[in-house]
Amino acid sequence: MASSEQPKTFIPLNIAVLTVSDTRALDDDKSGATLADRLTTAGHRLAAREIVKDDVEAIRAVVRRWIADAGIDAIITTGGTGFTGRDVTPEAIEPLFEKRMDGFSTVFHIMSYGKIGTSTIQSRATAGVAGATYIFCLPGSPGACRDGWDGILAAQLDYRTRPCNFVEIMPRLDEHLRRDKA
Repeated sequence: MASSEQPKTFIPLNIAVLTVSDTRALDDDKSGATLADRLTTAGHRLAAREIVKDDVEAIRAVVRRWIADAGIDAIITTGGTGFTGRDVTPEAIEPLFEKRMDGFSTVFHIMSYGKIGTSTIQSRATAGVAGATYIFCLPGSPGACRDGWDGILAAQLDYRTRPCNFVEIMPRLDEHLRRDKA
């Protein structure tokens, strides 16, 4: 039986990439480059790309600025999701979430387990929504960035993905802010 539904057209998003690292610069940031290359190859726009030190306030400052920017639809961070003393990305970003996306971490770990086994438990990959902006926090390795993009984000940030995707609900992410107060 043929579907009466018309095919959806790709909608490019404006995606910012933040690398959290004390040791990287743009010229040797393989993880940030991996994400930037993959998202632009998919047809999205690289809205911004920065590197920030492993510092809670420095990370929050960049992410808050990007959340406030109406021209940025999604933020992907790489790095700082481990357990060392300098790994503070979840501590910096999770308090900003209005809604946490628990399924992201679950699916990321399932995919990762198939590739690196139990070592996946050393990642605190997380995601959520803040200010109608999607935020995804990936580990700092190029492999983890490839896995996160290829295995989750490429499909969920593509309006054509069925049965559902993040793009189709974007106009409703801030509806709680637009409701009339009783």
